[in-house]
Amino acid sequence: MVYIALLRAINLAAKRRVAMADLRAWLAALGYEDVRTLLQSGNAVFRTKKKEPTVRKELEAALEKGAGFHIDCVLRTEDELRAVVAADPLGHIATNPSRYFVSFVDVPGVWPEIDPAAFEPERVHLDGREAYFWVPEGSQNSKLLAAFPARPGQIATMRNWNTVTKLLAMTEK
Repeated sequence: MVYIALLRAINLAAKRRVAMADLRAWLAALGYEDVRTLLQSGNAVFRTKKKEPTVRKELEAALEKGAGFHIDCVLRTEDELRAVVAADPLGHIATNPSRYFVSFVDVPGVWPEIDPAAFEPERVHLDGREAYFWVPEGSQNSKLLAAFPARPGQIATMRNWNTVTKLLAMTEK
């Protein structure tokens, strides 16, 4: 099984630093195969025969031991990530992939009830364990993204469309 690990809240400025070489070494030490990383924001692709609950538990324990602090992780299989990309519900309006985001949550989302028209031209599409966001002016001052905080006990991490599609391409090699 090919997994994509999306680590939450690492390498933000000088805080919570994790070198990708270390991440690859920790994953390899768990017996995961064909371990590759993308960018410095905590994206890894690897193969293992283990099931998702075991992988997540092992991964978070190894990350905490190696980094010295807890790192939440959201996992998707290759097929799940392929379905995310195939859905592409805002692709018809998202003209800049660096401003088109997918928020991945660990369990199906309990999303806030909002009036989407109040956030125009920003857009959102909610779909189970993913939320797709089009923020044409960027994420930094997005009122729409601010309206979607992670719920207590929920793990959420976001990637832009460029990263999502690059991760999918990495699974196909």
